[in-house]
Amino acid sequence: MDLTVVATPAYFATMGAEHLWLQRHAAERGPTAGDYERRDTVTSLTMGVGSLLAPLVAPKVFRHFAIGKGKLGKAVVFTALGAAALTTVADLLARSEAADELDDVGRPNGTTSTSRDRHTRRAIARAARRVAAAGGVATFVFGGLAATSTWASRTSMDQMWRRRRVRDMGNGPAALAAAILGWDFIYYWNHRFMHESRYMWAVHVVHHSSERYNLSTALRQPVADSFGAAVPYSALALLGIRPELIATAREVNLLYQYWIHTDTIRRLGRFEDVFNTPSHHRVHHGRNKQYIDRNHGSILISWDRLFGTFEREAEPVVYGLTKNINTFNPTRVAAHEHYEMLRDVARSTSWSERLSYVFRGPGWAYEQHAART
Repeated sequence: MDLTVVATPAYFATMGAEHLWLQRHAAERGPTAGDYERRDTVTSLTMGVGSLLAPLVAPKVFRHFAIGKGKLGKAVVFTALGAAALTTVADLLARSEAADELDDVGRPNGTTSTSRDRHTRRAIARAARRVAAAGGVATFVFGGLAATSTWASRTSMDQMWRRRRVRDMGNGPAALAAAILGWDFIYYWNHRFMHESRYMWAVHVVHHSSERYNLSTALRQPVADSFGAAVPYSALALLGIRPELIATAREVNLLYQYWIHTDTIRRLGRFEDVFNTPSHHRVHHGRNKQYIDRNHGSILISWDRLFGTFEREAEPVVYGLTKNINTFNPTRVAAHEHYEMLRDVARSTSWSERLSYVFRGPGWAYEQHAART
């Protein structure tokens, strides 16, 4: 039985208690980002339900696209390769036509192209750019579908357990502790990658989309995990940790993360030297310049201290995204970054630019947007 589901009544009870406490102390505290706002809370709860339902459906759908496993694997790969080839040809044609038009400048009078020739070249260049835009998007959509489906298939828990080369660690306390510690370590790196690659950020951005910060924010979870390609937690099975213990470690990790999403609990003294706390995690959700991409840990803050991503809470935290989306629509909250990313791909004119918009950090893409305006 999934502990995170069993804990559902406790989620609502603690959210209710936090809401009542905030209301009771509203006069002395004044309005805060921790206050519950009905539309924001409903959106968070909706995303929480979606994050529970998506894993029940997505694997059954995506397994059909895995290379060598699914019925549609080859078709998806050939579609992606064909789109990539078509996009490359269209890029070359668009650049060639644009270069020919530029060559007209500076030519002696009487040797330049006719108006009809220039019109034809421009029409060809526009058509080539449209083909490149559609082909680039298709390449990443179908290529991503094939890659993520295959990755999920090859790193399934059962397969990793069968591939282990060490002895079974059993079901004892030491094995459970190893599972929890191992999950926490992998979580740190996956969480960090989600902030450092736009492809993964598009999955994770859901969790940072609220401009509020209370216990309901913890439930605003991604629903598009199947589109990501993270370090597999199933890798712990290679170390002899049983799949059921890995599942328990996941549940413990998620349960721990719930209580740190609050603006009500302030500092916790020496406990904060080792463990993640509301103060540390408020920093993670801040869009203040010094807080961006800091404090990625889940249970332990030690990973951030060890790998140089720790930041202590100092100035008041401003929550949300560097460019807020100003919507409570769950569909837009879940998909807006994927849409923006693919739109950037469609507008790109080279593969280096397209790859940068997808795999470089989200900050790089936003800087390009700012430079265009």
